[in-house]
Amino acid sequence: MKILEATTYSHELLTGINLLLPQLSQGAAISGKDLSDLIASPDSRLFISVDDQGKITGMFTLGIYRIPTGRKVWIEDVVVDKRERGRGTGEALMRFAIDFAVKNGYRSLELTSRPERIAANKLYRKLGFKPRKTNVYRMVIENR
Repeated sequence: MKILEATTYSHELLTGINLLLPQLSQGAAISGKDLSDLIASPDSRLFISVDDQGKITGMFTLGIYRIPTGRKVWIEDVVVDKRERGRGTGEALMRFAIDFAVKNGYRSLELTSRPERIAANKLYRKLGFKPRKTNVYRMVIENR
């Protein structure tokens, strides 16, 4: 397995990601234009894991932005193909994200995970992530 940054759009990349996204969130998908925009954005970095045959087996995105108190990095949309779970892919992806943050001088990494994702939450704690005492709020704008 290799972990690579997605730096150029391809139909194979789009197809592979669209096979993973519904495993993260029911009905989730990304268009070719949105994937191209994501890859081109200076505020995000998309990473994928690929097996020896070049098949995409997992992914995560780093959202990177600057605020008055420093640079923030969020790990988003972590997903490993259901056929690959339990084989170390998720841990490899998270260790890669941690190494990336260290090498690039970020002081912390943030992520959220639904409580029912028991294996993922266990992994995050094992790697040193600590639950924060905070509320996470969401407002869905498209329905307003």
